[in-house]
Amino acid sequence: MPQSRPLVLAASLWLLAIGALPLLRLLGEALAGGVIATAAADPAVWRAAGNSLRISLGAAALATLIGGALAWALLLRGLPGRGVLLFLAVLPALVPAQVMALGWIQASGPASPLLLALGLAPPLGTPNPVYGAVGMTVLLAVQAAPLVMLAVAALLRRVPGEVLLAARGLGATPEAALRGTVWPLLAPGLLAGAGLAYVAALGNFGVGALLGIPARVTVLPVLIWQRLSAGGADALAQAAALAVLLALLAAPALMLQALAARRAPVAGRLPFAPLPFPPAIRRGALAAVLLYLGAVLLVPMLALVAAALVPAMGMELSAATLTLRHFAAAAAPGAHTARAFGNSLLLSLGAALLLALAALPIALALRARAVRLASAGTDLPYALPGACTGVAAILVVLSLPGGGAVYGTLGLILFAYLTRFQALALRPAAAAAARLDPAMDEAARGMGAGVLRRLFRVHLPPLAPALAAGGILVALTAVNEVTVSSLLYGPGTQTLGVLVFGLQESGNSPLASAVSCLALLLMAALMGTATLAARRLPAGTLPWRP
Repeated sequence: MPQSRPLVLAASLWLLAIGALPLLRLLGEALAGGVIATAAADPAVWRAAGNSLRISLGAAALATLIGGALAWALLLRGLPGRGVLLFLAVLPALVPAQVMALGWIQASGPASPLLLALGLAPPLGTPNPVYGAVGMTVLLAVQAAPLVMLAVAALLRRVPGEVLLAARGLGATPEAALRGTVWPLLAPGLLAGAGLAYVAALGNFGVGALLGIPARVTVLPVLIWQRLSAGGADALAQAAALAVLLALLAAPALMLQALAARRAPVAGRLPFAPLPFPPAIRRGALAAVLLYLGAVLLVPMLALVAAALVPAMGMELSAATLTLRHFAAAAAPGAHTARAFGNSLLLSLGAALLLALAALPIALALRARAVRLASAGTDLPYALPGACTGVAAILVVLSLPGGGAVYGTLGLILFAYLTRFQALALRPAAAAAARLDPAMDEAARGMGAGVLRRLFRVHLPPLAPALAAGGILVALTAVNEVTVSSLLYGPGTQTLGVLVFGLQESGNSPLASAVSCLALLLMAALMGTATLAARRLPAGTLPWRP
């Protein structure tokens, strides 16, 4: 492997610049000038922290139950159409949070066009049940449940199939064999998934804003956004203190994930194979999975489409009221939608390309201690809530000469994306680089090839699929992002998530629904493209193809 000083130095500097530096800048700002004491004396901060903690813990607990049940039905036991069901079960985590929240809003309450058309709408004046802490908890759990299932799936690849065969050979029933031999080995996966679900719920801005603000249930990401939006001389310092508080709340879950990773089982020679359901139980399990997916996906999406097709909220969807004017307004020349689509694609694809290119030399230099230490600094921005990364990016840019000119630009959002998603792009490349034969590099070096020549001629071809895998994961994640961009956007730099939130907040629900439908089409196109490329990607790259 190339271990030249220029390569190690370049990899270390890049990782420090986009990883450790923003976090250190955030911590320094929070600890300066008594900002922590000021925040501690603010009752609004403690209310928001309490709301965040209660909602996130509840969401994590519920997500663990749902994710564990889905893992049992779809991973440990075999159901008809398992591949399609797995795709649908992962989908709630891939649909943008603000789009899912808007769909749930439109699927409930007295103004829902879908419920009015079905004659199921509650009486006028009835509060929308999804607004408030309970609705936030349930929706965050639904969005985080796939993370629990995927954490179990990742561990299931390491479960030795021999233990199940041994239990079955001793006369255990399929369910008893799973309960006695497999589930204990999967317990670390459930713990890791619970930690992931908690952090995801803790840092979610879209759900907190759309479901929490109308009910006056403020969570920390929303409070950070409100303090930055209000401006003032100490707005950044207050936001930094709140971001550090958010990081402290996330810390126990990060330690839980690290503990769970150490307890992963040793892979066996035989891979685990799902056990078939008995016919009677299979029908009930299939019906339960379909009912769940219909309730959390189909109904909200239908409600979203219905809301986009009526002239105004509170009108019943029918042949007489059906209109495409909101879609026409969203697609009209000069509308904000086209610019938001362009910004989201430019930022997500640009970040994916840059981070995939950066992952090549970093993955090859990871044997150097300096690079390993620097790479640890990129894990935290991805693991911590996005609000921490957003505030840190602002602080870094404003501390540079002329940094004020970058504030509110796409360049600032791109820098935050690089900080947040480098770890996601690096993992597949690092795993692939660890399997490379060192003799290839030694032979090229013996023939006089320099570092760059070896990098692109010797190492790039075998690592290209892993680099593409990391880039695809970054693109799919970044195009949905709303927490970071809501803190950093300026005039003309709105992303899709920010546009949907702004339209809904201003009371233009039908247009917000139409833009959300178009955003779902964009996601479907990106996921379809990624699926077509899946055959050339490392196994398990795409979350819906575990």
